[in-house]
Amino acid sequence: MKKHRTDTPMFVCTGCGFESLKWLGKCPGCGEWNTFTEFRRPGVKSGAPGRAVTRFTGEVQRISDLPATEQARRIITGMGEFDRIMGGGIVPGSVVLLGGEPGIGKSTLMLQIADLVARTTTPAGTPCTVLYVSGEESVHQIKLRADRLDVRCGRLLVVSETSIERVAGMVETVAPDVMVLDSIQTLYSENIPASQGSIAQIRGVTAEIITFAKTRNIMVFILGHVTKDGDIAGPKLLEHMVDTVLYFESETVQNYRILRVNKNRFGPTSEIGVFEMTGAGLREVPNPSAVFVEYHKNLVGTVTTCVMEGSRPLLTQVQALVAHTYFPQPRRVVTGLDYNRATLLISVLEKYTGAALSSEDVYLSVVSGLKTRETAPDLAVTLAVYTAHRGIAVDHTSLYFGEIGLTGELRAVGFVAERIAEAVKLGYHRVYLPRANEKHAAQAGVAGCETVFVDSIKDIDKLAQA
Repeated sequence: MKKHRTDTPMFVCTGCGFESLKWLGKCPGCGEWNTFTEFRRPGVKSGAPGRAVTRFTGEVQRISDLPATEQARRIITGMGEFDRIMGGGIVPGSVVLLGGEPGIGKSTLMLQIADLVARTTTPAGTPCTVLYVSGEESVHQIKLRADRLDVRCGRLLVVSETSIERVAGMVETVAPDVMVLDSIQTLYSENIPASQGSIAQIRGVTAEIITFAKTRNIMVFILGHVTKDGDIAGPKLLEHMVDTVLYFESETVQNYRILRVNKNRFGPTSEIGVFEMTGAGLREVPNPSAVFVEYHKNLVGTVTTCVMEGSRPLLTQVQALVAHTYFPQPRRVVTGLDYNRATLLISVLEKYTGAALSSEDVYLSVVSGLKTRETAPDLAVTLAVYTAHRGIAVDHTSLYFGEIGLTGELRAVGFVAERIAEAVKLGYHRVYLPRANEKHAAQAGVAGCETVFVDSIKDIDKLAQA
C-alpha cells in the first residue's frame, strides 16, 4: 500500500506570499531576492477536499433584494482623529491590521480605543462589549498600563492567551462586539504543525480570525510586528486578507505619532491622523499644521509648503543645507522626500538657473518627521536648495507649492483651494503657485491672501529676493 506523507514541504516568499515547491533565489511574484522560507503544512490525501482560506457559506441572492443591515452603521469611538481616518468610525464585522515599530504605542492606542468603544453602544443600541486578548503581556501587566491611561470601563474584558482555538471558545462564551488581538505573531493554531510566528501560523490564524469576524459580525483589531524595512512581518498576503491596514510612524526625537491608512475597504486611503505621546497615553492633535511649522521667522534654506495627506492639507517646512564637498562624488542626503525625485530637482535647478551644485553636498529634510511622495512641494524644495546655496532667507509668511517638469516649467497641482484655505487659517499672507493653477485659485475665492503665479524655475531668483 502506498504511504501518504504526513507533511508537505513548501517555500513561501515573505514579501508577497508566493508559494513554490522548491527554494528560489528570486521571487517570481515580487522580484525580491532571498525572501523564500520553508514551512510544512499537513498533507492532503488524494481525493480529499482542500481547506479554504476563509469559510463562508450561503445561497445566491439578488443584491437588490438584500435588506439594509445595521452593519452599514459605524461605531463612533469618540477619538476624533481615529474616527476620521477610519471613514467616520469602525465598521462591525471588519478586520483592521495595525503595524508599527516596537514601543511606538500600538498597544497603548488599542487599549485607549477599547476603553472608548466599551463606553459606547452598538448600531442596534445595546452596550458594546470589548475583549482584549494579549499574547505578549499578562493581565496584571495590562492592568498597570490601564491604570496609567485611566482605563477602567467594566465592559472591557482582558485575557492573556495565545491559542486561537481557545480564543474562539471565548468568543462563543463572551460574544464580544469588538476584539483586540495583541499580536498576530504570538497566536498559534494547534491544527497547524509549524512554529509560533511562522508564515504558516500567521496565515492560518488570520484566516480563522476573518471567519469568525465576518460570520459573527465582530469588529477585530489585529496588532502586527514590523520588519527592519518597516513592513508588517509575515507575507504580504496578510495585508490583502484584512479590510484595513494602518501604519504607525514616528520621528525618533519627538513625541508625535502619525497613524497612516494604507488600505481601507470602508473609507478613504492615504489619510493620516496625528497623535502626541504623553504620560497619560496618546493625545490627538487636531491641527497638525501648527506642529509641523514650528519656527515663525526667516531662516536660510527654509521654505514653507503644503502637502496633501488624503483629503487633508498639511503645512510643513522644507530645509536645505548646501556645503562644499570634500569627496570626489558630492553627497545627496534626503529625509522625508523621495530620493530620486529630490536628485532630479537638483539637476533641473542646476541646469536652468546656473547654480553650481556639482561640487556641493546637498542635505534636504522635511521637518517634524513628516514623509511625503507628493510632487507639489517641488517648488519649495528647489527654492530651499537655491536659497541655501546663495545664503538667502525667504519670507516665512509666504507659502510655495507647484510641480516642476524636466524643462523647468511649473505644472498645475490639485487641491489648490484647500491648500490656500489652510495657509490663510494659519496666518500666511502670500501664496506662490503655478500659473497653470490661476483658474483654480480664482475659483477658491479665499480672501486675505495674495496669490503670486510662477511660470518656470527660471524665476526662482525673483522668488528668493521677494
